[in-house]
Amino acid sequence: MPDSNPPAPVAAGTALPGGLDLPRSFGAAMLRGLRCTCPRCGSGRLFGRWLKPVDRCAACGMDWTPQRADDFPAYIAIIVTGHLLAPLMIALAKDFDLSPLGLAAVLFPTAIALMLGLLQPAKGLVIALQWWHGMHGFVRERAGG
Repeated sequence: MPDSNPPAPVAAGTALPGGLDLPRSFGAAMLRGLRCTCPRCGSGRLFGRWLKPVDRCAACGMDWTPQRADDFPAYIAIIVTGHLLAPLMIALAKDFDLSPLGLAAVLFPTAIALMLGLLQPAKGLVIALQWWHGMHGFVRERAGG
């Protein structure tokens, strides 16, 4: 349930509580999301558990309950994993005399590790994207927005 006292929107460069600043660019907001920190202030944690966003940022008070990342972070992680593993698969098959079982022994754990490692940053990126563009009930908080 949305809080009755959401933080007031502010323009970029305006100090947030605790002397924190809004990101000055789209890239800065996305980088904060990739780092799994609050895209608004860059200080608070974005996730309370592995893929569960906090309800409210501890540093700036931003309400993160409107986010709707759904399956998009998984799609991002799958695409990045596939693009990183494709050259590895080609190199292993071409340059090394590995059996199919040997290839699977290298590729499956690598794919699983990449997917698990990319899911949380991808979700942070999607949440930051939604916040930056004012989607799903978020308020656009930047100059000219």
